[in-house]
Amino acid sequence: MASNFSRRRILTTGAGAALGGLVATGAAQAATASDASGRVGSRTGAEETRSLDELYRAALAEGGKLVIYSGGDVDSQAAGVRAAFKSRFPEIDLTIVVDYSKYHDVRVDNQFATDTLVPDLVQLQTLQDFTRWKRQGRLLSYKPAGFSKVHKGFRDPDGAWTALAVIGFSFMYDTQAVGADAPKTPLDLVDPRWKGAIASSYPHDDDAVLYLFSLYQQTYGWDWVAKFAAQQPQFARGSHTPGVAVNGKQKTIGVGTSGSAVAGSAAVKWVASEGAPFMAWGQRAAILKQAANPTAAKLYLNWQLSEERQKASFNGWSVRTDVTPNASLKPVWEIPDAHVDGFPRFMEDRANIERLKQTFALYFGEVKGDPTPGVLGLRPGR
Repeated sequence: MASNFSRRRILTTGAGAALGGLVATGAAQAATASDASGRVGSRTGAEETRSLDELYRAALAEGGKLVIYSGGDVDSQAAGVRAAFKSRFPEIDLTIVVDYSKYHDVRVDNQFATDTLVPDLVQLQTLQDFTRWKRQGRLLSYKPAGFSKVHKGFRDPDGAWTALAVIGFSFMYDTQAVGADAPKTPLDLVDPRWKGAIASSYPHDDDAVLYLFSLYQQTYGWDWVAKFAAQQPQFARGSHTPGVAVNGKQKTIGVGTSGSAVAGSAAVKWVASEGAPFMAWGQRAAILKQAANPTAAKLYLNWQLSEERQKASFNGWSVRTDVTPNASLKPVWEIPDAHVDGFPRFMEDRANIERLKQTFALYFGEVKGDPTPGVLGLRPGR
């Protein structure tokens, strides 16, 4: 499926997000009628008021298709979302294309430049792209239901983007293999007894892992980085690979990977120790202004931000201030060691990121291996 400038879709009141600039009399009357039917109010910046079922019907009338570019390591990471969305909205033809966010963002830029836009919605780790695309006028300002309840650091005030999920990166270990003296902080990872027992994703291949390692370096110094390199960690592309190595009993410790402080099997523990650095962020999503299926994209945003979906968060953290998936955890923005506010600032400073990438390459060697999602080309999902 392709979309382009010449086929830019004009939203009708039936598609209904609260768009500013309805100045014509007919448009104002249509907005009033929308109010009367219980849909989106005409007030600029109002949140969506249609139910999921109403949005579902509107998305089917629009064409019943949705294409999402989603950041990730392997296609199977989207299997759960595909299945849950299909179960709730069986007639929507959903395509989720998984690739590293750093490839998806330049892919979208190239599609803008060549008038060949494919996705309706992007959900990526490259936080700096959302602020840039907003400045360029590429994003649709839209506030799904529950938007005002999203933590203020996880949403654009104008509704250009909103985070849908919290992701955290730290280290993990095989509880049986480490025995009684498990590593409690990143400083413990350079204990000589773990030499040859560590799997890690490349920090200079993934900006979130890079930020995690930069926090380790700031806390423990470059000497820690040199000692970590001396541990002869098994580096691989893809932030999922440390978990694969630990769960597969190939390595005892995995570094630079996502996980949950409250979920998972007793055999593997993901560490977020108080007083030691880890990192977390809100994974942002946005509807592109040129989307061929904007109503279906709105349906997706409202569904993902719904209390039901947020309560089902696997790691116990929600992007919403009024939803607590796990009562044993503080909201992630209340945990200083998670550096939630630091990652967006880090991602905006591209010159510093490039310096850090090359510096870590001096310690750990150049990135090797094919990208784990495969090579998807210019316009996957078309």
